[in-house]
Amino acid sequence: MASRDIAQARGREAIRITDEIAVYQTEIEERFVRASGPGGQNVNKVSTAVELRVDIAASSLPAHVKQRLAVLAGGRMTGQGVLVIDSREHRTQSANRDAARERLRQLLAQASVRPKRRRKTKPTTGSNERRLTSKVKRGETKRGRRDQGEA
Repeated sequence: MASRDIAQARGREAIRITDEIAVYQTEIEERFVRASGPGGQNVNKVSTAVELRVDIAASSLPAHVKQRLAVLAGGRMTGQGVLVIDSREHRTQSANRDAARERLRQLLAQASVRPKRRRKTKPTTGSNERRLTSKVKRGETKRGRRDQGEA
């Protein structure tokens, strides 16, 4: 993880997203569990997989970020509002821990971006004319088929 993302903020270590948005170390809970998959005997002996948990409702994140995060997280958010990020792709605990923290940082960065407001626009006069012309032409085609069937 980049050293600029981990900063000293108010005397506590934090994963910093922007100047205003950060998740403090005290808000992150990590559990190390046994991973499945490749790794030989090591996978049966060592708890290398990381389960990173952040209680979003109790975190220091701004309200607008919490709302967007709840939508973006989807199935990774529990009913109690706890975000769970699981990392088990690497063979070492430290690499999985870094990967989970990086995923958390990316998710928070995505949630911190405000979506652009949609501006109402009117269709151009030319596009309206083209649409109406194509509708008339299509209606004439259908009418032509109907007249042939009745005769």
